[in-house]
Amino acid sequence: MRTIRRALAWLWPLLLAASPAGACDSAGFAIAIDPGHTRTSPGATSARGVPEVQFNVQLAEVVLRELRRAGFEQSFLTVEDQAPITLPERAARAEAQHARLFLSLHHDSVQPQYMSDWVYEGRAQRYSDRFSGYSLFVSARNADEARSLRMAELLGAEFRRRALAPTLHHAEPITGENRPLLDPALGIYRFDDLVVLKRASMPAVLIEAGLIVNRADELQLDSASFRQTLAEAITAAARQFCDEAPAAPAGVAVRSKASSAARASPAAR
Repeated sequence: MRTIRRALAWLWPLLLAASPAGACDSAGFAIAIDPGHTRTSPGATSARGVPEVQFNVQLAEVVLRELRRAGFEQSFLTVEDQAPITLPERAARAEAQHARLFLSLHHDSVQPQYMSDWVYEGRAQRYSDRFSGYSLFVSARNADEARSLRMAELLGAEFRRRALAPTLHHAEPITGENRPLLDPALGIYRFDDLVVLKRASMPAVLIEAGLIVNRADELQLDSASFRQTLAEAITAAARQFCDEAPAAPAGVAVRSKASSAARASPAAR
């Protein structure tokens, strides 16, 4: 026993020195996962006729599960069961639950001039195979623009590390697009008037996971394995962001595990 104690006494300073100074307190770092759209405002329609909100909800559930598995126990969904909610209310819910980061999850489309007609399972649908890939949006009107951009950079790096490529079509000089492209390599755009981003009181990023109007992309985005890849990338970026984050403001209460679990049921731009 004395020998073991001596060994531990020798190892302990080394273990402390090896621990990163900014190690993330993930248990107390609440992340708001905002699944875009609702039943009554379902968003874009995929090449095979599926409303965007279904893709958003499915991805949000996997992301939430992966975040909690990684120790982000206080993470939560802003919307449950695709229930009606306004855009400002999404941001307000994140603030009310002391979120330190706001991530809005979406699936992308294109402008009407790029769409074509086809028939899928006997029904006329619209599609566009011209563009493919993810995109990330930040707002200069967010309460913490600099750290919003930092989170977008971390997300882009994790997506690229997994061989995902960004789409650059939102920078095209056409009606409905023409968004400032901040980082072409990482697929980061500025879109100042996105309500959920500019109303969020914490760093916020909107993620377009891919183009559901692209027939090949839709199949990939609808696969459990690809949702898991996206969730792991988002979680890895969140971990790095948390490591870099300043301490929580004084007086901000951390919810208990019990109260967190009570809000854990899966939900629904």
